[in-house]
Amino acid sequence: MKNKLLRITLQTKLLLAFVATTLIILMVNVYMYYNINQMITQLDEIYLSNVSLNELTESLLDVQDNMTDYLNTKTSDAMEEYYRAEQEYSNKINKLNNITTNNRLQRMEKNIRNISDSYLEMTNQTIEAKRGRNVEKYKIRYEKATELYEYICTYIYSLNNEQFMENTGSYKILSLSLRYTEYVSLTILLVIAFCNIVIITIITKSITKPIRRLAEKANQVAKGNLEVQLVEVRTHDEIAVVGKAFNKMVISLKEYINQIKDSMEKERQMKEREFMMETHLKDAQLRYLQAQINPHFLFNTLNAGAQLAMMEEADRTYEYIQNVAEFFRYNVKKNKETVTLAEEIELVDNYIYILNVRFSGDIHYEKRIEEEVKGQLSRIQIPSMILQPIVENCINYGIRNIEWQGLVVLSVYERENYVCISIKDNGIGISKEMLSGIMNSQLKESDVSTDSNGVGLNNVISRLQLFFDDEDAFEILSDGENLGTEVIISIPN
Repeated sequence: MKNKLLRITLQTKLLLAFVATTLIILMVNVYMYYNINQMITQLDEIYLSNVSLNELTESLLDVQDNMTDYLNTKTSDAMEEYYRAEQEYSNKINKLNNITTNNRLQRMEKNIRNISDSYLEMTNQTIEAKRGRNVEKYKIRYEKATELYEYICTYIYSLNNEQFMENTGSYKILSLSLRYTEYVSLTILLVIAFCNIVIITIITKSITKPIRRLAEKANQVAKGNLEVQLVEVRTHDEIAVVGKAFNKMVISLKEYINQIKDSMEKERQMKEREFMMETHLKDAQLRYLQAQINPHFLFNTLNAGAQLAMMEEADRTYEYIQNVAEFFRYNVKKNKETVTLAEEIELVDNYIYILNVRFSGDIHYEKRIEEEVKGQLSRIQIPSMILQPIVENCINYGIRNIEWQGLVVLSVYERENYVCISIKDNGIGISKEMLSGIMNSQLKESDVSTDSNGVGLNNVISRLQLFFDDEDAFEILSDGENLGTEVIISIPN
């Protein structure tokens, strides 16, 4: 029932209140009209008996006068008037009480009726005696009729007075009842008016109170307070519709502002990453330039040496110098931010070839690239100077100066939604402390080999994490001492 009331609209509430109050007022007016009419009817009936007795007296007088007139004139018109009056009076006395009862007034009516019957009989005999020209007889009948006439008049007068006194008491009672009805009706109207005021107050309060709360919340939102408590909506009327719309607006504003803040934060982070990427790249380039003496001059010198070896038909020397030249050409020309994975792998191939010439083929190197990935090598973009520093670290810190044959394996394969690059060696491994220091960017500059090109693992890790926006883009695995090390780079596919 409560839920049904909450679903009533404002229009329906106002209409129901108006209809209810109108019906109540109408019912009260109908009740008052009915009672007043009943009382007026009773008031009319109170004196109707007195009016009837007065009419009976007049009719009796009419009979007596017409009889006397006929006796004096003995005309047919007078006789006709007598019989008309006699019939009218007879009809009236037939309406009087003819039942024996304990009511004194009704007994008086019965006596009047009986005497009137005798009177009419006597008047008829008088008329007949007059018509028969029996003077002595009609005089006696006339005197008796006159005596009954006076007696009936006295009876009617007495009955009229008695009824008037009784009707006066009834009139007083009805007057008091009418006054009481007026008071009751006025009281009911006042109660209805009070109830109307209460109902209107409740309805207007149910309308204005939510509107005031909504206005207060709207003012707070207008002042910039979006943490305002949402409007409580319990009903399903028009105010509830406005409240729900306001709540949706506040929530949408919060979400919109949060989106703007998130966008600004992401933009700030992207700019920060770009700046750090640029800083790390410049740092790598600077380190490389610091570690090399005039790379352009060295590159040109190597080219001249390669041409000289080719002219002297020293093929192995030419090939070696050519690979060294390619290695330095990459460092000189690929100082941009990103390169393809194929270019990075080619740089590693040149670097391994140079080292094997330098160390008489002691560096054992394998490439394991899945067929599904080979077509993507020229498409995948990564920061420049990433793989070569890792391979250099594997050789310098992993397999150099070990008693068994060292091996570096470069693998490229797919795993779920990533293209993974694995650089694994079978060297001395990395201690947990060293591994933790590398991953937490705490490796010192002194830890970098003097033979290195100057681009350390810290730089590589930072650039990969910034480039792919992923803390797990770089991973180092080592099972322990003399169990080798594996570096895995995960590139989103």
